[in-house]
Amino acid sequence: MEWPAYLDEYEKLVIRMNTPRVVIDNAACPTATVVKVDSGRKHGVLLEAVQVLTDLNLSIKKGYISSDGRWFMYVFHVTDQYGCKLTDDNVLSYIEQSLGTWKPTRSQSFEGLTAVELTGSDRPGLLSEVFAVLADLECSVVDARVWTHKGRIACVVFIKDESSGFQIEDATRIEVIECRLSHLLNLGEQNDGRVSIISMPALEGSISHADRRLHQMMFEDFDFNCVDDTEAIAMDTDVPCVSVQDWAERGYSIVTVQCKDRRKLLFDVVCTLTDMDFVLSHGTLNTEGDQAHEEFYIRHMDGSPISSEAERQRVVRCVQAAIERRGSEGLRLELCTLDRSGLLSEVTRTFRENGLLVTRAEVSTKDDMACNVFYVTDMTGLPADPRSIESIQKRIGESCLIIKEEKTPRVLRKVASDSFEEPNNGVAAGLLNLGSFFKRNLSSLGLIKSS
Repeated sequence: MEWPAYLDEYEKLVIRMNTPRVVIDNAACPTATVVKVDSGRKHGVLLEAVQVLTDLNLSIKKGYISSDGRWFMYVFHVTDQYGCKLTDDNVLSYIEQSLGTWKPTRSQSFEGLTAVELTGSDRPGLLSEVFAVLADLECSVVDARVWTHKGRIACVVFIKDESSGFQIEDATRIEVIECRLSHLLNLGEQNDGRVSIISMPALEGSISHADRRLHQMMFEDFDFNCVDDTEAIAMDTDVPCVSVQDWAERGYSIVTVQCKDRRKLLFDVVCTLTDMDFVLSHGTLNTEGDQAHEEFYIRHMDGSPISSEAERQRVVRCVQAAIERRGSEGLRLELCTLDRSGLLSEVTRTFRENGLLVTRAEVSTKDDMACNVFYVTDMTGLPADPRSIESIQKRIGESCLIIKEEKTPRVLRKVASDSFEEPNNGVAAGLLNLGSFFKRNLSSLGLIKSS
């Protein structure tokens, strides 16, 4: 390792001591690649490690988290998107370098771009209107992430000037963009839309990861307290079960999550707990079939556990919301075509004109190609009409717009005042047994003393 000339020997020693050590083992487990990381502990390092793995679209099937004083160790059992071990040397090398560097890693580069952040009340056709305004103002959309949850929308759009290809820095033009979008977001009754426009160099310091920023925006928008107006019988039982228990003798609060497994589930939970300023000292993750079981032993930054019932219920609601945000149900449509001016405005307008609602979107461009993913339902949240999809495919191009995956949409029940009560006795007993099992494991490893 080559050291910068300005570092003295003491600084080099500190870096060596705190540089994470990474071991990637393909022999220890017959079904997954085992990634082990240990280093000096600092707040948020677990999230950084999980972020590296999930940004590669890897699935974390099992995991162990443990810290002792100022040291931590994480063990992850990961597979690729096909459920196989990791064999690509480039991927293995990237993981080792990203997790093993003492310098912060960035999953996305925003150089030369301007970020537009939007939050507010969602309504049919809103996304189409947003992209239409940006196209009208000659803003080229390079990347975008859109989430909707409980009638709220959060959107991060990275743009550049259409004619020059550079970021937008003119203060007058930025003010016009902000004014137009603010007016658009506040057309509804609630009048609570917010728009923020960030350019370099401030952009690099404020947005390190688009998905994490979306979680933060929806958290700041209090989506976890929103009540959905839809009063219907749920069509599935995949509502995440989250509980918070006390372990008073050890000074921990235990957060337990049981829900349907999916990619990036661990990231969403860890991201939310980290941004709520909790320290995740110990934890386990296990998947059985399509179900995931996660358990985390947490404290506040000052070392204290959760102390009130109100805060306990707030953590439950926030974790449930974090899981649900990315779980938008609907028909997955993938659009891959040559990028052109106004493409997103045209496509989303076509969705709206055919009675489709975009519940989630991922927009990206590489060179001159646009690769976009949309999750759509009809305007009521029910499955999209096949005739509408066929009409849209004919209009956009069947070779460009592909139906990739269909999921049964979730019709949310109206949230009652007692929606966030503790689980029934059977479930609660199961969670306590899981906690006892984990405590015994920690004791056997010498990480804690037996009671």
